[in-house]
Amino acid sequence: MTSYISHLECTVCGKSYPHDQLIGVSPCCEKVLFARYDLAKLGREVDRDSLVCRPDTMWRYAELLPVNDPADIVTLGEGGTPLIKTFNLAKKLGMTNLYIKEEGLNPTGTFKARGVSAAISKAVELKVNGFTMPSAGNAAGAAAAYGARAGLVTKVFMPQDAPAANKKETLVAGADLNLVAGLINDAGREAVAVAKELGLFDLSTLKEPYRAEGKKSMGLEMVQQLGWKMPDAVIYPTGGGTGIIGMYKGFKELLELGWIEGKQPKFISVQAEGCQPIVRAFNDGAATSELWENATTKADGLRVPHPFADYLILEAIRETGGTALAVTDQEMIGAMYEMASAEGIFPAPEGAATLVGLKHLLEQKFLDPNESVVLFNTGSGYKYLDLISG
Repeated sequence: MTSYISHLECTVCGKSYPHDQLIGVSPCCEKVLFARYDLAKLGREVDRDSLVCRPDTMWRYAELLPVNDPADIVTLGEGGTPLIKTFNLAKKLGMTNLYIKEEGLNPTGTFKARGVSAAISKAVELKVNGFTMPSAGNAAGAAAAYGARAGLVTKVFMPQDAPAANKKETLVAGADLNLVAGLINDAGREAVAVAKELGLFDLSTLKEPYRAEGKKSMGLEMVQQLGWKMPDAVIYPTGGGTGIIGMYKGFKELLELGWIEGKQPKFISVQAEGCQPIVRAFNDGAATSELWENATTKADGLRVPHPFADYLILEAIRETGGTALAVTDQEMIGAMYEMASAEGIFPAPEGAATLVGLKHLLEQKFLDPNESVVLFNTGSGYKYLDLISG
């Protein structure tokens, strides 16, 4: 299982760069770089049905991931999470095909493990000695765990008011934790500065090409679990947007390979009422977002006031006929209870937000009860026990 990665490509102007050099954003436009693959060769040499014989982790899709030598892969068994067909929630909502992709079962308890595994594995391949990571919470724990596994210097930057669970899991894994006054954007600025000063790899969200590659494996898994068919809609909680962007890119690759047919699912972005830059930009018809002032929400993963890759999030939503909407913290917390009591899945508030969004979209008739819909629970509710009373 060898990667078919061929080069990196600027998402704005299309200029190519080598993937065997340490590059963050595109030097030409200072925007997101995508990893590109030799899909024609891959399609000739790899049969999609052979994948089921491989270990059930995200690395079963190694040809579509950016690491050349399997010996460089840093893994804790990420991926292979269940796609659970709901019964009680579906019945309650009058639906027949409602699924939950349960990412809370990943190492470190969230989907962040996928992106961090891909990025740190590539860092090992490129022989870097350490990295910086800004995080609103969950990425910090993943960075610390995978950094420890790889034996790399790990410097994490988090807002001072990030959840205690995230701070503790970062510290226990031996990372250098730096608490920053402000929000994720402020933590990001410090991470970039330290990376430049010390010659480390900055793993800020979408300011390097590889975390999105790990996140796209969620979509690859999902369609394989659905018998290589795409659902009608994917509802996804959106902060930095790496999940939506990665899956949208991954589906394009699968379509080009001929491994799936039809059109992409509608991508639906759910944000918090107290931090909704993508929702505002979508409703305004804007190509990019503006800084959301005084961002506040209990769902720390959604507290991203100005996502760097906003233009790619908005493209994925619009090109698939999706939409964007905001929900309240109170609604999210209520949905944590509802999802857990109905299906036995204890979601983080970010994942619970997708259930709230689904209800609103059914009421608005944007979605039809007969459509197949996948909700993404991006993390375990155990990270947010302080939101549960009793």
